[in-house]
Amino acid sequence: MSSQADRGFPFLRHRERHRLQRIGWLRASVLGANDGIVSTASLVLGVAASQASRPTVVVAGVAGLVAGAMSMAAGEYVSVSSQADTERADLDKERRELATDPVHEHAELAQIYEKRGLSPDLARQVAVQLMAADALGSHARDELGLTDTGAARPVQAALASAVSFAAGAALPLVVVLLVPEPRLVAWVGGTSLAFLAALGALAARGGGAGVGRGALRVTFWGAVAMAATAVVGTLFGAP
Repeated sequence: MSSQADRGFPFLRHRERHRLQRIGWLRASVLGANDGIVSTASLVLGVAASQASRPTVVVAGVAGLVAGAMSMAAGEYVSVSSQADTERADLDKERRELATDPVHEHAELAQIYEKRGLSPDLARQVAVQLMAADALGSHARDELGLTDTGAARPVQAALASAVSFAAGAALPLVVVLLVPEPRLVAWVGGTSLAFLAALGALAARGGGAGVGRGALRVTFWGAVAMAATAVVGTLFGAP
């Protein structure tokens, strides 16, 4: 059954989908995959540059994958949980204020709409109607800036980070297993930069940014990290 708004505005039946609706998991996934590629490729390059054997390089890479995935999941969970705690505390405070001083809360909401361009009378009318429908939701959205799209989801963020890190870290490890041992450094470095460029371009496209710029900035910092660890491995490796 269509709502009254749908009957009055039939073109609104189609719900638009915006990029902000996926910003939470997109951020965690891209960050995890990027860290997985950079950290594991850098670790592998450092160990390989020290003249270590392929099995040693593989063990180091796998250890880095597992440790990194767990670290990313734990860090993301703690960080987003703190955000969720703050959101809940603000909502509890707003709920108490609505129960003890609804007049002030109505005036506060009306003032927000007035600052956004509504006339004082219309701002008061809008505040009255929105608070009658969902007082807490109206204040959460327009006063606190909390929406369903941007709500903190610790478990989702932790899983996205762990899985994406492991997926990114697996890429240089596959290269290590497939290419000739004397060419590990060149192949891991080159393919990892290609992976990073593709990831940066994909993330930029998903977020609506410039593809070239997104690929370049990810690739640049990845190259810096890998070069640094390769130098360390060369300096402190076997003579």
